[in-house]
Amino acid sequence: MHAQTFAPNNSQPQQEGLLTGNARLYRATVELLGKASIRVNGTDPWDMQIRRPGVPERAFAQGNLGLGEAYMDGAWDAEELDEFFARLLGTRMTDSIKPLRLLGYALTAKLLNRQDMKRARQVGEVHYDLGNDFYAAMLDSRMTYTCGYWADASNLEEAQVAKLDMICRKLQLQPGMRLLDIGCGWGSLMAYAAQHYGVECVGVTISREQAAWAQEHYGDALPLEFRLQDYRELDEKFDAIASVGMFEHVGRKNYRTYMQVANRCLNDDGLFLLHTIGKNVRRSTPDPWIDKYIFPNGDLPSIGQIGDAADGLFVVEDLHNFGADYDKTLMAWFKNFDAAWPRFEAELGPRFYRMWRYYLLSCAGAFRARDIQLWQWVLSKEGVRDGYRRERI
Repeated sequence: MHAQTFAPNNSQPQQEGLLTGNARLYRATVELLGKASIRVNGTDPWDMQIRRPGVPERAFAQGNLGLGEAYMDGAWDAEELDEFFARLLGTRMTDSIKPLRLLGYALTAKLLNRQDMKRARQVGEVHYDLGNDFYAAMLDSRMTYTCGYWADASNLEEAQVAKLDMICRKLQLQPGMRLLDIGCGWGSLMAYAAQHYGVECVGVTISREQAAWAQEHYGDALPLEFRLQDYRELDEKFDAIASVGMFEHVGRKNYRTYMQVANRCLNDDGLFLLHTIGKNVRRSTPDPWIDKYIFPNGDLPSIGQIGDAADGLFVVEDLHNFGADYDKTLMAWFKNFDAAWPRFEAELGPRFYRMWRYYLLSCAGAFRARDIQLWQWVLSKEGVRDGYRRERI
């Protein structure tokens, strides 16, 4: 590990110092974590090492926002942060913690359209425009920033190729087809589909850095067009549509609009593949820490919300859940990020390191606990005659 050495501290003076904050909340923390087989200042690598007073107060007052900010401040640690979260979230006990201080945030997320055309660009500026060199150091060689498919893969590169190829086969791509990629990222799917399946591709993104990198990297070598454009502005026909890791930014107020855009842009006999992270319950609030520090205005959908949005517009031909594979993908990203950190430390600083570590490893733990999922939906406008033959590796 860079930037932080973890070591348990079981000294009685420290325990007493922690109790000078709020003894009741400290005991509640010990009890809650104990149900997940996590100890405070224990010796297991997933145990919580509290370094400063106030961590329980921040966590109970603000949920994951308080817990995450306390971690960024160095107030607590865990050597295996991913396993800490896998154990904690696996109990489902945190679902019942609903801090009153976050009531306003919850109401805003529920009532307002936080992903309208003006606000939708914020995630591009805050997250995806961090710098192409930074992402190149963390991701695979194709800059694929979505879950890999690990069924027969032994490393990140193989897992991403397997995922890209599976998408192309699920869409039944053929030479000469025209593919739309909604939220195309750095163009990995488009380039792979053009190289291996002979299709022409149009991709839209709200990230200037992504569009610039893709245009410079691929140039005129492949039949690819990259647009800095909101998906709601699309109004032309394509033989197939893919959207990989973008629906998480659409927002519940816009799910129906998104499906209507896909419907109007897809030829009657075409297929639409939607690849998205999802949650297990319909009525929930976006994670406030992720919203503040990683993905502004993000909103994970449930199966029910996606079904409602597609109602009357699409036939669901296939639904494939391989959420457990995101755990492996995130751990591979963290390994790359951690190894490359000395190149970025002077520019980004130690607080960013702790923020990014918390992001990657807490999400890995959430997928490991099956608290969140990864779905690939295959949709058609009128149903595939004689039935859709699903593709797996």
